[in-house]
Amino acid sequence: MATKILMPKLSDTMNEGIILKWLKKEGEKVKQGETLVEIESDKADMELEAYDSGVLRKILVPDGGKAGIGAPIGIIAGANEDITGLLIEAPLFPQKTEAIEASKKESPTSLPLSPSQPGTTADVTDGSVKASPLAKRLALENKIELRSITGSGPQGRVIKRDIELLVGREQPISAKVLASIIPGGHRDVELSLIRKTIAKRMQESKQTVPHFYVTVEIDMEPTISFREQFNSATETKISFTDILVKAVSSTLMQHPTINATYLGNTIRQFGEAHIAVAVALDDGLVTPVMRNCEQKTILQINSELHDLAERARSRKLKPEEYQGATFTISNLGMFGVEDFVAIINPPEGAILAVGSIVEKPVVKKGQIVIGHTMKVTLSSDHRIIDGAVAARFLQDLKNLMEKPIALML
Repeated sequence: MATKILMPKLSDTMNEGIILKWLKKEGEKVKQGETLVEIESDKADMELEAYDSGVLRKILVPDGGKAGIGAPIGIIAGANEDITGLLIEAPLFPQKTEAIEASKKESPTSLPLSPSQPGTTADVTDGSVKASPLAKRLALENKIELRSITGSGPQGRVIKRDIELLVGREQPISAKVLASIIPGGHRDVELSLIRKTIAKRMQESKQTVPHFYVTVEIDMEPTISFREQFNSATETKISFTDILVKAVSSTLMQHPTINATYLGNTIRQFGEAHIAVAVALDDGLVTPVMRNCEQKTILQINSELHDLAERARSRKLKPEEYQGATFTISNLGMFGVEDFVAIINPPEGAILAVGSIVEKPVVKKGQIVIGHTMKVTLSSDHRIIDGAVAARFLQDLKNLMEKPIALML
């Protein structure tokens, strides 16, 4: 029986997808569960599997083409089956995007074509080596032995980037774009799906959410000392972000008004801290979410955040891993930014912008000494959060960061 291949909805903010590459040609046989096509959503790249066996009779959306959610992108049918009716129903998608050539792609996550088909494709195992399906295919094409590669993915998994580094394909987006611009000229780069989503959501946020901002400066000397002692006592080396996530989640439990969302006639306050941490990509930001941070240790937060950030950069997050946050932390301190304000990511009620740790003269006990401080700015939705409430939240966060031993209790 002829089956339409439909563009799946891969995230809550996705409106359309881009076909990165068809892995089968028209007329080739397809087995159920076999990877058919790579698709870019606004959050990640996915490998879609065939829900039925048959022949790929028609590709309706070519490589680089776009299609809306639920739109047909191809047809699987018997070799001699009449598909005229499906072709008449299916719209044509001639459009392509330069974003494909301008984007650095990593190993996609496999998902089934049918919305009713649960689960994802497991990693391919070549002997004792775990590898993504795309990495294995690239290794075969380039005659590379998987056992000779140390994978950079989670738990040592071999991913697409590992193979591309070996064959010399890897090149940062910025280098590709800059190299193609003639001095004195210009270049029009089509918005990627992730950039379109960011533009739409941030515009809506600033237009519909009344923002206000409160900033405090934190004495980081105690946290610096705490981190040094912690790292000297354990093999795992924690970061300031790990400590901050734990401190924020603990503080949110004391301030449910901050850990909340506006629902029109009601305010929903959450009893758990699901913290999203902004991760910068070449073409935008993604915000992987750590669940129930108030219940986790700093070491657990360190491990989970490292894994989520790595998979966010390789565009391999699962939909549930970038949805459902109650609060977001955006840290630009590693770029030397001392302070900034961030735009709230609805439906969350607030976001914390974190600056760099600055060495500067400070006054302590009436004496001028060299200290280390860090500024944080809370952007709040004024419909549900008042200035005094935001100030008390930051005051308690500041106190906790200046007495970080309490995070171990």
